[in-house]
Amino acid sequence: MRLEKVDALEHESISLDKGLTSKDAHKRLEKYGYNELEAKKKISAIKILIAQFNDFMTWILLGATLISGFMGEKADAVTILIIILINAILGFVQEFKTEKSLEALQSLASPTANVIRDGKIQAINAREVVPGDILIVEAGDRIAADSVLIEGFGVQSDESILTGESVPVEKFVHKGNSNIGNKNSLFMGCTVISGRGKVKVIATGMSTEMGKIADMLGEIETKQTPLQEKLDHLGKVLVVGCLVVCAAVTITGIIRGEDVYRMFLVGVSLAVAAIPEGLPAIVTVSLALGVQRMMKKKALVRKLQAVETLGCTKVICSDKTGTLTQNKMTIKKIYTIDNYYEVSGSGYDISGNITKNDSRVNLLSDLTLKRTLECGVVCNNASISEPKRGGVPSYVGDPTEISFVILGEKAFGNRNLVKNQFRRIKENPFDSDRKMMSVLCEENGNKRMFSKGATERVLSRCTYALVNGEVVKINSTFREKVIEASNKMAEEALRVLALAYKDADSIVEDNLIFLGLAGMIDPPREEVKDAILECRLAGITPVMITGDHKLTAQAIADKLGMIEKDSMVITGEELDRMSDAKLDSVINKIRVFARVSPSHKYRIVKAFKRKDQVVAMTGDGVNDAPAIKEADIGIAMGIQGTDVTKEASSMILLDDNFTTIVEAVKEGRVIYDNIRKFLRYLLACNIGEVLTMFIASLMSLPIPLLPIQILLVNLATDGLPAMALSLEKGEKDVMMRKARNKNEGIFANGLWSKIVLRGALIGVSTVVAFAVTLVYADGNLKMARTVALCTLVMSQLFHVFECKSERNSVFKVGLFTNVYLILAVISSFALLMLIVYTPWMQSIFHTQGLGILNWGVVLLLSGAISLISSLFWYKK
Repeated sequence: MRLEKVDALEHESISLDKGLTSKDAHKRLEKYGYNELEAKKKISAIKILIAQFNDFMTWILLGATLISGFMGEKADAVTILIIILINAILGFVQEFKTEKSLEALQSLASPTANVIRDGKIQAINAREVVPGDILIVEAGDRIAADSVLIEGFGVQSDESILTGESVPVEKFVHKGNSNIGNKNSLFMGCTVISGRGKVKVIATGMSTEMGKIADMLGEIETKQTPLQEKLDHLGKVLVVGCLVVCAAVTITGIIRGEDVYRMFLVGVSLAVAAIPEGLPAIVTVSLALGVQRMMKKKALVRKLQAVETLGCTKVICSDKTGTLTQNKMTIKKIYTIDNYYEVSGSGYDISGNITKNDSRVNLLSDLTLKRTLECGVVCNNASISEPKRGGVPSYVGDPTEISFVILGEKAFGNRNLVKNQFRRIKENPFDSDRKMMSVLCEENGNKRMFSKGATERVLSRCTYALVNGEVVKINSTFREKVIEASNKMAEEALRVLALAYKDADSIVEDNLIFLGLAGMIDPPREEVKDAILECRLAGITPVMITGDHKLTAQAIADKLGMIEKDSMVITGEELDRMSDAKLDSVINKIRVFARVSPSHKYRIVKAFKRKDQVVAMTGDGVNDAPAIKEADIGIAMGIQGTDVTKEASSMILLDDNFTTIVEAVKEGRVIYDNIRKFLRYLLACNIGEVLTMFIASLMSLPIPLLPIQILLVNLATDGLPAMALSLEKGEKDVMMRKARNKNEGIFANGLWSKIVLRGALIGVSTVVAFAVTLVYADGNLKMARTVALCTLVMSQLFHVFECKSERNSVFKVGLFTNVYLILAVISSFALLMLIVYTPWMQSIFHTQGLGILNWGVVLLLSGAISLISSLFWYKK
């Protein structure tokens, strides 16, 4: 719903600082509806169910069912129909779960907005934004709704998705009539390129400019992955091969004098059982289930392709702050010329003191320290909210800036005392290239600019310094002293920022007056050290990328175990001096990139890729997007990341934790392994079924399995046990192997030979069991077919345990590590027992009860081969 475009402040009396109340926002949400575009119609459950019958082989089988009914074979017709329905239900459940998984992904990946409600800045789902809301926007944010700028500093917007023009559009605060084109308007779906500000929402949902052109928000990728495409092609090849073999079996039987109708039904049933038409769908289910497991571990996968690539990851390039560290900055030391100060307290606890030589400092007698602290508090966009009764304060903003706010609380005792003293006029936001931030403020009619940023950048713009309360001109000796102090702090793993100021009427960052340095620590995450060790065992190289000082970064990396004997630590300046050829020659030795800007990340990714490495790259800022997109696995920060970075990413870390990346890589390897296990089992079983009928035809034996028995095998063994393999938890050594090559085929490392060999053994053992029983049972065809049926089913149920691992025997990986597989096998075996021993089932499936001798044949031919196979692969 669109409000009239008049002056945003005059239209309604909504406070810039307090925004709407929660109650008012709820009323507006009921009136105007959710802030979302009309979604594509979802596929209904009924349509998904009906689609299960829209398959060529199913149509043929339904036709065969009708023929059976007309020919008086009512029991066969009903049973085949029931089997068709059960298969359809299983397919429906799988596809419905997949749809729900993808919907859940889309919901989690939806954008958020920072809104002022009840006087507090809150992060809410963008769909809950209402007209009249006051939003906070900054570089990298995707704009949640059509808005007008009511307070801003250097705001520029990328409106290319609406206009096609790639040039950023500068925005201005306009106090008069707002009919000035789009100079003060920001539009839903567009991106803030630079600056920060407050906007007031004037339109949401389909009433926005985006809604008018029916454009859509970013969605989860749903196209087929490369693996799905390969298996889809494989499925088509197998369909042709299976149809040829099935036709040969049918024709051979007819030539031998078998009933034409029965042989037709045999051919159709065998084709239905043998053709793996569900391969791509099963892969989708496996990927979707894996994605759900990743979500539980705080990794949100936006593109299914990423799941395949994760298992190939050889290099993880990670930001330091918040990912390798706790992202809870605490200022521990302050330096002004010739003075060092200690700050007590840790984390976001506001209790603590500032001391010098173990004595508490009196700010009234230390003007330089007082001005330094003022600079840190005023040149700052973080805030602390008042705690609820019995609760703790909440913090909004960058952790580095929060540390200065907490320092100000420790020094001045009142978090708003200093900020209220200085009225902000203008801001020059932090820029990753400039590496500094400045604000122009007014105090009692006097204007003053405060700046903070990287030591070398701020110091290079300083001409003077405040020393013992006096402004003095600085020289090279002074600069060397400051750099020495900064390096000393950095060696202690402290991140160092310099602070400066000057009295000025404009925000020009030159001729500054140096104040001091603040050294803060962001402790490494305790669990990251183990994760890095796990990476190294898995053949994965962890690389730190940070804007911090080289010594700070090196100290943290050393604590985490990232530094090896021949490791290199280089800075952005050193990187700039390197040619691509030189960088390529040393890239595999570099473990830390310090003092780098986001533009360097893109070059780093390209260098690793030229060395045939599969690279995962993390990022949070808008300028990280090109590197994130170029990386094989682009990873955005879920907490600190901008919307632009999230849109470019393949995966989002919901907890911004390096350990989560390692867990995702592990899960990617497990998923890929499980897909191979499933393929090994399913295709070997299918080959066994086809060869059973084909070998029997070549040997001029009677039909070893009736059509309804073939369909039963397909239901009993190709269903639940096969799906249960996709739920394997992964082997203990999954992260002790080297990463696989990204160009490696799904059937690499001898998988095809295992499939064909095991399929042949299943087929031969079934035919042998059938032939032997025919001999010793004096031609009792029903008993021989029952033995063949049991041998085929049991061979496949034994084989499913072999497929739990390609490298280890089932005796090593354990029989009972997958409860779903155990339940699936028990269910299939119970179904077999019902068919063999229940009279009314016997009449339907043409079976008879077996004795001990019969079961001896079944277990010998099915179990012995499986046992020998397991022992063989175990030795291998």
